[in-house]
Amino acid sequence: MTDFLIINVVIPLVQIGVLLGILGLATGYIVLAERKVLAFIQSRLGPMRVGPHGLLQPIADSLKLILKEDLIPGSADKLLYIASPIVVVAAAFTTLALIPFGEGITLFGYHIPGVIADVNVGILLILGISGLTTYGIILGGWSSNSKYPLLGAMRAAAQMVSYEIALTFAVLAGLMMAGTLSMVGIVEAQLDMGVWFIFVQPVAWGIFTIAMVAETNRAPFDMAEAESELVGGFFTEYSGMRWALFFLGEYTAMLVMAAINVTLFWGGWLRPFPNVEALAFLDAVPSGIWFLLKVTTFLYLYIWIRGTFPRYRYDQLMALNWKSLIPLSILNLLVTGVVMLLLA
Repeated sequence: MTDFLIINVVIPLVQIGVLLGILGLATGYIVLAERKVLAFIQSRLGPMRVGPHGLLQPIADSLKLILKEDLIPGSADKLLYIASPIVVVAAAFTTLALIPFGEGITLFGYHIPGVIADVNVGILLILGISGLTTYGIILGGWSSNSKYPLLGAMRAAAQMVSYEIALTFAVLAGLMMAGTLSMVGIVEAQLDMGVWFIFVQPVAWGIFTIAMVAETNRAPFDMAEAESELVGGFFTEYSGMRWALFFLGEYTAMLVMAAINVTLFWGGWLRPFPNVEALAFLDAVPSGIWFLLKVTTFLYLYIWIRGTFPRYRYDQLMALNWKSLIPLSILNLLVTGVVMLLLA
């Protein structure tokens, strides 16, 4: 009974606590990294005042947001106004429980898995839960009872629902190769095949990568915020910690999408070319470090895209999805099915 409680209750609770503790700090430093990289792209220095080279800037920003006055517009729907950032953060955090971060470790005689919950339909559950962020954004824009947040919410709803189609078709192409919906199973399938799915599904990966940027409302697809047009978009009327919760949800969603990309197409926690014996010395690096390096690369890609590409017009944004990505993803899915039948 004691072992049962430790394995099924204590270990998952410790994993959740560690993950939440690390995530809050990591989000702050992702923001700092973004400011530094964007500054480098624009030949600036970025934050330099708080701590050596500005390394304590996230802590200063967090304290500022905690101490800042939290205002609620007098005409807002207070219940929905308060609930919307909570929905966004809760949906983003919940999906992290289904992401496998490594093979796991053995500690004090107990095996601690690299994932909090290995569900046999993990990828399906992740896509379902992450879709709830759309509701949080819509509620935030509508409940503010202001024109700019409402316009941002309407844009976000149309954009995220549209790009979910292309993203789902891209995921299906990878799942056809893996033969399982389990996130751990997807990584193991790539190990068994001896090849990462990026090499056999490059079109699906390209579609997924574009769609994941749009799904997280990041530049050049940040039409839901569009500061030059809508001030701040759906969270224009938010301030203090509720504004910070929206930011936390956005950067956590970026982390989740990067992790899905790595798991589905780049071998998850596997080292490069895991079936090549000549590279066996790379096994000395822990699996979690390989996963972290890959996810960090995609987070850098998010930042690089923001600093490089101009914002799309809204008609261009929707045309790219409906006229290019969705037809291409359907064609890729059909070709994958035909090739798999011929090779069966």
